[in-house]
Amino acid sequence: MKTRRTLLAAGLLTALTALLAGCGDGGSDSAAVPDGWGTLKTKGVDVSYPKGSDGYQEQSGAERSKYNAAAAVRTEDGRAVSIITVQLGFTQADSAEQAAIGAEAGIQMGASVKGDKDVKLAGTDEAKRIDFSFKSGGQDSDPPKGTPVNGVILTGLDSSDTTFAIRVDAVAGKLSDADLNRIIKSVEVH
Repeated sequence: MKTRRTLLAAGLLTALTALLAGCGDGGSDSAAVPDGWGTLKTKGVDVSYPKGSDGYQEQSGAERSKYNAAAAVRTEDGRAVSIITVQLGFTQADSAEQAAIGAEAGIQMGASVKGDKDVKLAGTDEAKRIDFSFKSGGQDSDPPKGTPVNGVILTGLDSSDTTFAIRVDAVAGKLSDADLNRIIKSVEVH
């Protein structure tokens, strides 16, 4: 009988320790940020990106679109080859499914949308991933017109029930699957 009580007490202590450490919040595990990466921090969500001479550079408020809460761009020869943006409150929604519908509406006409699927993001139990591709329009510092671009949008609701959308666009072949997966695993919703 004493052994059973000891095991029960040990089990309760383990559960309490996990809860106090933040592991019992019902969300996904904590985000994994690789060493040497930068992080776009917003009030609803953070996402990390590779830094360095051939990595992304965070854009200031004056450089990024007024609709983006944060952005980082990677360039080659003065042209963007990949961009990561974060939008907050981009649509009224009360579920990740509704947020995905709103995010899909923002994808340019003529894009090939491959649909959405559930994705695990740290800090939330419900998020969607939308994969799509399109051809660059060639404006300003965009890739030359007709260049194939692959895109991913991660969307859902933060803890204040505000929508977020993290969008990663990259010229085909300019962002490895491994780095894209590390970007996704770095996302932390608050």
